[in-house]
Amino acid sequence: MHILFLTDNFPPESNAPAGRTFEHCREWVRAGHQVTVITCAPNFPKGKVFDGYRNRLWHQEVMAGIRVIRVWSYITANEGFVKRILDYQSFMLSATLAAPFVRGVDVVVGTSPQFFTACAAYLVSRMKRIPFVFELRDMWPESIKAVGAMKDSAVIRILERIEMFLYRKAARIVTVTHAFKDTLISRGIDGTKVDVVTNGVDLSHFAPHAKDGELVQQLGLQGMFVAGYIGTHGMAHALETLLEAAQTLQKTPGAENVRLLFMGDGARKQDLETQARAMGLGNVMFLDSVPKDQVVRYWSLLDVSVIHLRKTDLFTTAIPSKLFECMGMGLPVLHGVAGESADIVRREHVGEVFESESAHQLVAGLMRMRDQSDTFASYQRNGLAAAKRYDRKNLAQTMLQVLMNLKGKAQ
Repeated sequence: MHILFLTDNFPPESNAPAGRTFEHCREWVRAGHQVTVITCAPNFPKGKVFDGYRNRLWHQEVMAGIRVIRVWSYITANEGFVKRILDYQSFMLSATLAAPFVRGVDVVVGTSPQFFTACAAYLVSRMKRIPFVFELRDMWPESIKAVGAMKDSAVIRILERIEMFLYRKAARIVTVTHAFKDTLISRGIDGTKVDVVTNGVDLSHFAPHAKDGELVQQLGLQGMFVAGYIGTHGMAHALETLLEAAQTLQKTPGAENVRLLFMGDGARKQDLETQARAMGLGNVMFLDSVPKDQVVRYWSLLDVSVIHLRKTDLFTTAIPSKLFECMGMGLPVLHGVAGESADIVRREHVGEVFESESAHQLVAGLMRMRDQSDTFASYQRNGLAAAKRYDRKNLAQTMLQVLMNLKGKAQ
């Protein structure tokens, strides 16, 4: 079977969409299938092309047996609604134009967060008369409104009509949460064509590690209890809550050895660093993103991982992929996201849930984690056990079966 996968995020980018797509495609190749990925020059999240790459019309490489075709797109930092839309639309156009040069395709997959990539996949499916699968990672454009990037308007309503059109035209929809499936059904989409393949963890990469002694020394973290946020610093994440928690900890007797580490990039990072300096936070540290093969070294520095999203109903349907990476590393989590992902934390007993945007509850959780060693150790053990239930290899096979069931069916 030949699978064509359209995505605007792919390694060496190290965000969640890039990781999920690569790991799934790698497993499909290992299962004996041919996989071609059409993507753009790696540039997320800073909007700068990675070293060793150029933003050109066509570049081809092979990664883990996956044929990767990189096409031109309008590249911009993750700032400003209009520029981002131009970025998304340019990739949609380039991917659509490149796809006819990929021969013998049986099925085409277009993945979100934004749906312009899915638009390209739909167009390709019509040209090639093959099934189109919409992998739904985000309820876009609803998430634009949820983070305050854009208010309800005529433009949003047009985007919502396109969104519904794509749901109806997809041969299958693969969502990353059960809540997304429920939302689609409530909006009139046939639930029998919606499959759920959650995010997971590559257990060959994310496993327990002793703290990296070189980094501990380099960053001055000897004897510290380190809580960390690793990931995108965007509007959706409301990381100001973590700064408020750090300010409270700085005034709390006995909390002198607690440090908050931020690692990653995103539209809000510079503002967060400026705010931390203005607040005089000496217990906070900001680090830039590192290549994927180095990420585990930095995860190893953490005693606790903080997962957080803005307090909004939409995000109760989300499951941050880093939750599964924490399980794989045996890292207890303090989880500031309500809904389906919080249910996983409670069900698997891998950490504690606190109310989103509540610095007070976050501080209380951190102090409990530091001081209650038996509870802390149980969260570590439970995380490692739970990770096996979210092994990316098994999840990739589940999605592969969805695709194989469509082989030979004309769109």
